[in-house]
Amino acid sequence: MATKINLIQSDVLPGGVMTASWLESKHISRSEQAQYVKSGWLVRIDKGIYRLRSMAPTLFGSLASLKEQQAFNYRIGATSALDLQGYTHYITLGKPQMYLYTSIDRRLPKWMWAQEWGMDLRESCSKMFSGTKGVTQVETAGVSLAVSSPELAIMECLAQYPENHSLMDIYYSMESLTTLRPALVTKLLEECTSVKVKRLFLYMADKVKHPWFNRLDLSNVSLGRGPRSFAKGGVKIPKYDIIIPKELSRYDD
Repeated sequence: MATKINLIQSDVLPGGVMTASWLESKHISRSEQAQYVKSGWLVRIDKGIYRLRSMAPTLFGSLASLKEQQAFNYRIGATSALDLQGYTHYITLGKPQMYLYTSIDRRLPKWMWAQEWGMDLRESCSKMFSGTKGVTQVETAGVSLAVSSPELAIMECLAQYPENHSLMDIYYSMESLTTLRPALVTKLLEECTSVKVKRLFLYMADKVKHPWFNRLDLSNVSLGRGPRSFAKGGVKIPKYDIIIPKELSRYDD
């Protein structure tokens, strides 16, 4: 028993979990798994989900384990993705938010919501983009995570306005995004189904005057018709036919 557990310890990801099928692939049968739980080597988290007694699972380790063992598709997005890639611009008060994007037909397992991760999970199943463009891998805490690129993450932040982010906070993040890839931004704008996101993104990028903005090809980007208002009593921006908060309009003027 100890020999098999030692082998598992060398294979499981840091802070990771183990599925019953993964343990079987390591030649630990279901009956042996039950014995290991009884003996205290393994701790059962949920049906078919275990952890090592000596290793408390982490959110990142658990996500990476599910990806590796069950082909679970997810990505860390919005401000969480920007934070992981060094674009944090302010200190979060209280518990940090972890924004996760999953597919509509395969959501986060229930047991993940029952864990104390030290952060609040926010799950979205947005259909705003049709493909997987803009998803990258980031190494942290000893595991590789699927994370929205800065190009995708800032658009996800705009999609979450006004529920989760203010336009000023998003604009502060936009100011730091000096090295976005114009080809990827163009593709994402072409795919994006949200007129709100596209107009606000272009307005902010235009206002900041990032060098990459002038290299965008907007010939196939549809911005819809009619005005869009994002602030009562705000300021109209004729170029993008939007009404924005006075604070944002006047910032840096």
